[in-house]
Amino acid sequence: MVVANQKGGVGKTTTTVNLAASLALHGSRVLVIDLDPQGNASTALGIDHHAEVPSIYDVLVESKPLSEVVQPVPDVEGLFCAPATIDLAGAEIELVSLVARESRLQRAIQAYEQPLDYVLIDCPPSLGLLTVNALVAGNEVLIPIQCEYYALEGLGQLLRNVDLVRGHLNPTLHVSTILLTMYDGRTRLASQVAEEVRNHFGDEVLRTSIPRSVRISEAPSYGQTVLTYDPGSSGALSYLEAAREMALRGVSVQLDGRHGHVGAQNGRQNMAEGIQ
Repeated sequence: MVVANQKGGVGKTTTTVNLAASLALHGSRVLVIDLDPQGNASTALGIDHHAEVPSIYDVLVESKPLSEVVQPVPDVEGLFCAPATIDLAGAEIELVSLVARESRLQRAIQAYEQPLDYVLIDCPPSLGLLTVNALVAGNEVLIPIQCEYYALEGLGQLLRNVDLVRGHLNPTLHVSTILLTMYDGRTRLASQVAEEVRNHFGDEVLRTSIPRSVRISEAPSYGQTVLTYDPGSSGALSYLEAAREMALRGVSVQLDGRHGHVGAQNGRQNMAEGIQ
């Protein structure tokens, strides 16, 4: 699942790490791939990502096996992370001259032999080659949209890029999930944006929205997700509920027989049952 939105500050990284932790805490095996040169997902998961650490840069540019860079997340059993380092900032340029530059991440994931139920890819806030690699590697796209005035601005370009990648490089890719973030129920604007997004995207929008929460913002400074930092907070409970919705959707899709594999089906079934 590719977590993408070229607009910055919408909660991509926060959503990636907290959904991943929610899924892992209920029995799924989850890998987070940090494709953002800032490495914020790695920070939030308590993973070391200074310049000398083997990272996703080595996988994309040096063809290092993914298994050699993946690290277990200290606080959450079943959660793993392929960290990003600052080297990734130059990867966009270095990838241009490489063979099969758009599908290097896809091949690395396919060669990864450890059993996984979910792979969540945290993208940079741009539509360059790193994001294209994520879109080619993924089956589904999750778009976090913040409940603010500029929410839908620029989203059309992301959807066009998804269509282009589906048409030329990855026919299974589709936008499966929209998650409303930074929701403040006290403001009329948040309600208006939420209503507009739901009218536009319909069933792709999760019923659960993520509230503005100090706890969600504080957690990364302790190298934690909000699920381990303050499990009883409104932010943690919202991400748990959003993950449960995702798991239930995954089960229904799997049972319809449209796509996926038995490992993912079992993991999603366990997750759905575990959170109920």
